[in-house]
Order: sequence, then structure tokens, then C-alpha cells
Amino acid sequence: MSLPELEKKREQYRCEHKTVVFTNGCFDILHAGHVRYLTAAGGLGDILIVGLNSDASVRKLKGEGRPVNPAADRAEVLAGLRAVDHVVVFDEDTAEELVRRLQPDIYVKGGDYSLDRLPESAIVAAYGGRTVLVPMVEGRSTTNVIQRLQQTGAATAGSDGKGGL
Repeated sequence: MSLPELEKKREQYRCEHKTVVFTNGCFDILHAGHVRYLTAAGGLGDILIVGLNSDASVRKLKGEGRPVNPAADRAEVLAGLRAVDHVVVFDEDTAEELVRRLQPDIYVKGGDYSLDRLPESAIVAAYGGRTVLVPMVEGRSTTNVIQRLQQTGAATAGSDGKGGL
């Protein structure tokens, strides 16, 4: 969904007195940690909006070789999750502009962050919202998945053109 479309939906949700939750991230190779995190975030309100870093933004944040999956694919996978209501792609390093424009009731990030490291939390506090940190799932990260693939050689499996998983 585009940001202008989402802003209209946000107004509708405000009129319906629905609690809007917002989170953001790269969500490159979706894993159980992501699903648990998004389910927890979605459980905090009525509507969950996910801000998804664009490919250029992911590259800038994570380095060359990332993202593994392009933004359109990552958005489609996220949108298919039961907990997620809307996905919006953004190019900036942080989700400050999205938070400023959408004004979610609750802003959620993973427990590997602290409020002082989240510029979005000051914006949320300024309009009366709140920021919630959801605990991380130990041992679950995209970096860990990529490292396991590289160690097992599975990263090259299917490179014979036969469409391996």
C-alpha cells in the first residue's frame, strides 16, 4: 500500500476507534523470530502496519549482498501473515517520517533496541502514543540463517538450475 493510501486508512481506523500498531524492519529472510515478533506486535492492538525497508535502505543498513529477497517479495510474504494488516515500503534509514505521518497508537520494536536508540519513540511520545519493546527470540535472526546456509553449503544448493529449495 502506498503511504497516501495508508494515511487515508489510518484516518478511517481513527474514526472507528481502532488501536493502530506500527513496526518496521528489513524482514529479509522471514523466520520464526519474525513471525513471533509480528504476532506479539499485532496482539497489542486492532491493526498492525509494517514499514518495510526498501532494497536500497536494506543495503545501506546491512551491507552489500543484502537484501536476499527484493522488497516486493518481502512485502508479499509479510502481507500474507495473519498478524499483518498493511505493509508500506520506505527508503529512509529510520521510520521517523512514517511514524510522524501515520501516528500509530503503539510503536513496536524488538528488545535489542532501547528507547534512547529509537528516534521514532520521541515522535510517538510527543503525540501521546507509546513505544513497546518486544523481547527478541534467542538465536533467531536473518544473519544466523545466512551463516547456517553458508556453513552447510546450502546457499549453493539448487544452483544447478533444477530449482532446489
